Amino acid sequence: MFAVVRTGGKQYRVAAGDKIVVEKIDGEAGASITLGDVLLAGEGSELKSVAGLTVAAEIVAQAKADKVVIFKKRRRHNYRRKNGHRQNHTILKIVAIGEEKKAKKAAEPKAEVAPATEAKAAAPKKAAAPKTETKTAAKKPAAKKTAE
Repeated sequence: MFAVVRTGGKQYRVAAGDKIVVEKIDGEAGASITLGDVLLAGEGSELKSVAGLTVAAEIVAQAKADKVVIFKKRRRHNYRRKNGHRQNHTILKIVAIGEEKKAKKAAEPKAEVAPATEAKAAAPKKAAAPKTETKTAAKKPAAKKTAE
């Protein structure tokens, strides 16, 4: 079975056991993550529904790409700038393609509402005191300074 997933603004065609290099994802080596943005899934030439489908992956390593050298030059102006950049990336190993997201949610018990929040919801709100404004203070023009 294969799937097309989107992560880091790019799309990858993956199958179980594949290793892919993607944009940096937070996590330590050995941590497992799920890629929920599945665009397409299928087996052979048959396509399957992607509703609720997730891809389970394991972080193999956090690494840096090869250095990209940026060199700017304007002829006859003595202008030369040299810069370099190494992009961070994550190496992922695809563990499984399946509906693991639903299974994990069913296993977790639902959290009960805390008694403090129930008491706040049940307590009546106090009425706000009416605001009074003085018309003279609000529309009083600024005093002009006179030069003597």
